[in-house]
Amino acid sequence: MPYELADRLVIGLASSALFDLSASDRVFREQGEEAYRLHQREHESETLAPGVAFAFIRKLLSLNELAPEDPLIEVVLLSRNDPDTGLRVMRSIEHHQLGITRAIFLQGRYPHRFIPALNISLFLSANREDVDHAIAAGYPAGRVMPSRNPLVDEREELHIAFDFDGVLASDASEMIFQKQGLEAFLEHEREHAEEPAAPGVLADLIRRLAVVQQREKDHVRDSGGGYQPRMRVSIVTARNAPAHERVVHTLRDWGVTVNEAYFLGGIAKHHVLGIIQPDIFFDDQSSHLTDTSDILPSVHVPVGRLNSPPTLAEGEED
Repeated sequence: MPYELADRLVIGLASSALFDLSASDRVFREQGEEAYRLHQREHESETLAPGVAFAFIRKLLSLNELAPEDPLIEVVLLSRNDPDTGLRVMRSIEHHQLGITRAIFLQGRYPHRFIPALNISLFLSANREDVDHAIAAGYPAGRVMPSRNPLVDEREELHIAFDFDGVLASDASEMIFQKQGLEAFLEHEREHAEEPAAPGVLADLIRRLAVVQQREKDHVRDSGGGYQPRMRVSIVTARNAPAHERVVHTLRDWGVTVNEAYFLGGIAKHHVLGIIQPDIFFDDQSSHLTDTSDILPSVHVPVGRLNSPPTLAEGEED
């Protein structure tokens, strides 16, 4: 019987998001493919160091302990390596005991085509072209931002933080703010406070995270309180009152209850994020991530009219 992914939270992952590939990438850029291939073979037995999304993936996969016979979460490696050069990545995954067994190696081709086939709710990569192609095709994707200090957090708790407009919800309200100003935005959101916002590119992701959180709640009940939930989900948004009400009604309509919400009204997000230290933060505006990416794992979701539409390579249009 085929293995079904429809009822699971599936993450698609490039090795560049999971591991620090700066040294091998430099060989590829400066010396070419053959030198890169030789470099990977020579270092095949050397374990790659954790990258920006490593802690997020490790902790997310650890939640499969809730149902080891029927895992809640699947992570699939989608790599532009070929199987030969990708061997080092697979060995590093095994060394770190990450529980990732499925992989697709594409020898330079773009991986976004496989996102719907694998029921992927989030594709992460450090490669901007890979993410741009996924977004242009209408698929959920984010680019992990470079960081001088990738977080390797040994806490059991998994904390995920999202911006709202342009990430979980569409950018329709954000465009009113950009074109007509704050007062028009606040008036529009007040009038539509109880009307759910249109889903954004990561709406399915937060819905599926909510399912995992419910399984944690069930486990607390079944264990008689012997289990403590390990996942926390936060909203960190520039919205403030009265525009906050639409966020609450939208999440309620989606069947999602978040643990924390920060309605900052234009206060720089890194001040709050530096305190709560999520394992990963998603935002559609790269300007918001400039100050966060060096203190915590940050992901740019380049969707909406505030981001320039990507130019697809010849032969890759969808």
